[in-house]
Amino acid sequence: MYRDKKVVVVLPAYNAARTLHDTVREIPFELVDELVLVDDDSKDNTIEVAHRLGIKHIIKHEQNKGYGANQKTCYNKALELGADIIVMLHPDYQYTPLLLHAMISMIGNGVYPVVFGSRILGKGARRGGMPVYKYFSNRILTFVQNVLLNQHLSEYHTGYRAFSREVLKRVNYVANADGFIFDNEIVAQIFHCGYEIAEITCPTKYFPEASSIRFLQSMKYGFGVLRVSLLYFLNKTGVFHWKRLTNRSA
Repeated sequence: MYRDKKVVVVLPAYNAARTLHDTVREIPFELVDELVLVDDDSKDNTIEVAHRLGIKHIIKHEQNKGYGANQKTCYNKALELGADIIVMLHPDYQYTPLLLHAMISMIGNGVYPVVFGSRILGKGARRGGMPVYKYFSNRILTFVQNVLLNQHLSEYHTGYRAFSREVLKRVNYVANADGFIFDNEIVAQIFHCGYEIAEITCPTKYFPEASSIRFLQSMKYGFGVLRVSLLYFLNKTGVFHWKRLTNRSA
């Protein structure tokens, strides 16, 4: 618990057997009440390792549904468990769990309702081995997104995210895509609801076991990002009504 708020860390897993132990050992369990691991039909023994580590809430997709679908299952379970603060932490050990203290406290103290760990603030991305093409693609896409969404984030593409319960109960994340573009759709929904997103500097690691989308997937993702940003802009200007921006409570 943090200030009487229940904290649940969700782990969207795919072939994470080799890195799951390193991830879990750094989680500050003096703050975190529950872990939820959702396995998206891994081809390795991720489930076996998760059981060995004592993770209580393990959900397995019987077929690979995609990164967005994995997050939906994660958030649904966290809310079902009564989480007040939900943190998505990739179990591939690309992001350090040591930042959970800062992210949880910012939400738990009511400073911000959403916190992202940014690889771009500071020099963490390139120092950690982010490929050059990914770095510059990230910068270009983020610039366009900031213009169309009228925001000032350093990046929209991090996988290290913390949310208050209120945010996930309000935004219609279950209507989003099941693939990687889910990440950008939920950001658009958060801003549409009037919430602010805080960012903290996050070092990152790129190594063979760390999950990453391939070049062709990255191209598809990039065009999807532009589409999401344009739809948000058109919705905001009243030219087009984008149904995914309809709140769950509506």
